Amino acid sequence: MGRGRRDDRRCVARRRWRRSWCGHRVSRSDRPARRNRQPDQHPVVAGFPVRDRVSAVVPGAPVELGGDGVCMALGEHWLGAGRGARFLLGMVVSTGVGGGLVLNGAPYPGRTGNAGHVGHVVVDQAGARCACGGRGCVETVASGPSMVRWARDNGWSAPRGAGAKELAEAAVAGNALALAAFRRGATALAAMIASVGAVCDLDLVVVGGGVAKSGRLLFDPLRAALADYARLDFLAGLRVVPAQLGGAAGLVGAARLVGPG
Repeated sequence: MGRGRRDDRRCVARRRWRRSWCGHRVSRSDRPARRNRQPDQHPVVAGFPVRDRVSAVVPGAPVELGGDGVCMALGEHWLGAGRGARFLLGMVVSTGVGGGLVLNGAPYPGRTGNAGHVGHVVVDQAGARCACGGRGCVETVASGPSMVRWARDNGWSAPRGAGAKELAEAAVAGNALALAAFRRGATALAAMIASVGAVCDLDLVVVGGGVAKSGRLLFDPLRAALADYARLDFLAGLRVVPAQLGGAAGLVGAARLVGPG
């Protein structure tokens, strides 16, 4: 992070932009204060005036600051799996669970820029404590580390340091506990998606992140559980699809915040 400003200047110097604009994504942006609000993820930039510093690097260019979840959703909506959708939830299932919303074809950041922070939708009232301080958040069940932890607690024998990738490999090999961990995580995600879908009248959910790379291990039980949970007539067409842009989705979305359509 410390080299960011120098690298930004180098990038600007090497390009002759036809149009000058800059979008920048951060974890859980605070739009009114123009500051990062999630020190547990990025302690180096907690309280750092990101937008003002980027504006200094590209003087005269409009600069927009967007949360990483909103940028991921916007990127997939613009150039990825969400093209053509009007009401979209973009989400990342990895070391945590995050997301962003595109409503009526436009990004919806909410009051503070944190709308779509779906990892903290409660799916188990008596569930485990979450890092946010709450209890039973979907992130405590469906994130990669949470699934691995549950499998270990229930007897899965794995090498030290094994993560979601190794859990997926075990599931593909037929390990019952690994398969159960994926079903449990997918079911929690489906419950959350059904709830958010009902509130926002969604037509599409795009899922990316490391856990989503497991493919059918995640998506098959997720879709099956969603069919059981999302029973309202207006949710009949709600689809869940894998993301297409990978780790570039947030960068593409950041560009779309201020770039040409």
